[in-house]
Amino acid sequence: MVKKNPYAAYANNKIMMASPAELTLMLYDGAIKFVNIAMDAIDRKDIEKAHENIRKADLIIEEFQITLNHKYEVAKDFDQVYKYIRERLMWANVKKDKAILEEVQEHLHTMRDTWKEVMKKTNNGQRVG
Repeated sequence: MVKKNPYAAYANNKIMMASPAELTLMLYDGAIKFVNIAMDAIDRKDIEKAHENIRKADLIIEEFQITLNHKYEVAKDFDQVYKYIRERLMWANVKKDKAILEEVQEHLHTMRDTWKEVMKKTNNGQRVG
C-alpha cells in the first residue's frame, strides 16, 4: 500500500482552491524562493543547483510575460519589466553572479508586495463559493 504524503495533498489542494490572484502571489513567492536557493547554491559553489533554480525563476517570469493581457496599456510596462528581469536572470546564470540575483530579488519582492496590496484593495484574494 502506498502512503500519500499529507503535505503534498495539502499543497495541491491549496493550489486547486486558489483564486487567480492568489495563484499569481504563489508564483511570485515561488520565484523569490528559487532565487534564494540559487544564491545559496552560488555561495556553496553548487553550479548545477544554482543553474536549475535560476531557470525555475525564469520560467515563472516567462509565464507572467506570456500571459499578459495586451488589451491593457499597462501590459507594455510589465512586459518591459519582465524582459529586464529575464535578461538579468540570464546574466546571473551565465556569470553565477549573486549580486545580480540580489537585484532581481529586490524587484521580485517589490512586485510581490505591490500585488498583495492590489489584492487587499480590490478583494481579489477572496475566493467565491
